[in-house]
Amino acid sequence: MGLGALPQHRLVRFMAKAAVFDHWFAGRFMRAMQHIPVDRTAGAAAFDLAVRALKDGEVVGVFPEATISRSFTVKDLKAGAPRMAVQAGVPIIPAAVWGGQRVATKGHKVQWRRGTPVLVLLGEPIVAEPGEKPQALLRRTRAAMEALLDEAQRTYPEQPSGPEDRWWLPVHLGGTAPTPEEAAVADAVRAAGKGPKVVKKSPLARLKGLVARR
Repeated sequence: MGLGALPQHRLVRFMAKAAVFDHWFAGRFMRAMQHIPVDRTAGAAAFDLAVRALKDGEVVGVFPEATISRSFTVKDLKAGAPRMAVQAGVPIIPAAVWGGQRVATKGHKVQWRRGTPVLVLLGEPIVAEPGEKPQALLRRTRAAMEALLDEAQRTYPEQPSGPEDRWWLPVHLGGTAPTPEEAAVADAVRAAGKGPKVVKKSPLARLKGLVARR
């Protein structure tokens, strides 16, 4: 997503869950690039830091769905982004990314291969009207994101190679991804701590796995 700002010679400070900053490998890069850690149980500090950055003229990247959409459609959005925009007096730049799920996404093995197209689309700035409430701004943001995602899906240069490769398409495009309703149920189960436990490999084990695949 950050590549979308490079033509304007801008860098994006992304808001990301705090656990990423503690990762043995990714954490050092997240801190060096001055991204903003978000503690989901106490997000006020991250919110204030983001508003301060926006007022200073920086670009802050927000994932308003809060987590990856397993249905590959736009999920319900959190109100943090429009609240920040209103408080800082800045526009929202809606965006959509399509194709990245073919490289890495929840529930599927990472595909370490070159040449997979990934589209990044940026929409027109959305400016809050005088007195407009964050929820109204949120609805306009979601509509813009849905339009961008639809455009990205329609213009994507590749199609599934066969029936087993339709997992990365949403149901309404003939894919086998979960429906939005099924995805919401699965997310709720995992949020309640009832989903399958994932055993994380040590850094050494991951390195051995990469070497073994070469």
